[in-house]
Amino acid sequence: MKKFIGIFIFLWLALFYKYIEEVRISKERHAQVQELTSKLFQLEQKNIIDNQIIANNELTKRNLENQSLQMQEKLDDLLKNNNCANEYVPDDIANRLYERAKGIRQSTDIRKSVN
Repeated sequence: MKKFIGIFIFLWLALFYKYIEEVRISKERHAQVQELTSKLFQLEQKNIIDNQIIANNELTKRNLENQSLQMQEKLDDLLKNNNCANEYVPDDIANRLYERAKGIRQSTDIRKSVN
């Protein structure tokens, strides 16, 4: 009978220890969940801000592209009847001008810097 009581007490203490350990693990996991939830919320807020910045940049880019097209149309109208503008330009000079303009456009292309 004493052996049975000893085994019973041992098992009860083992179960009690296991319960305390599970409670401790549960508290740690709850703290981890709280921390991760907080980080997730911060990331969502940062994502919202970043998306707004991207949307604003796209709008600005479209406005600049529209202004560029308008300026090009005005320039074309101004040069339409200009004799100097209708003169032949050697290919090497035209190519250098084209490459220079292309370089300027690429240096302001935000898609390249974002990717």
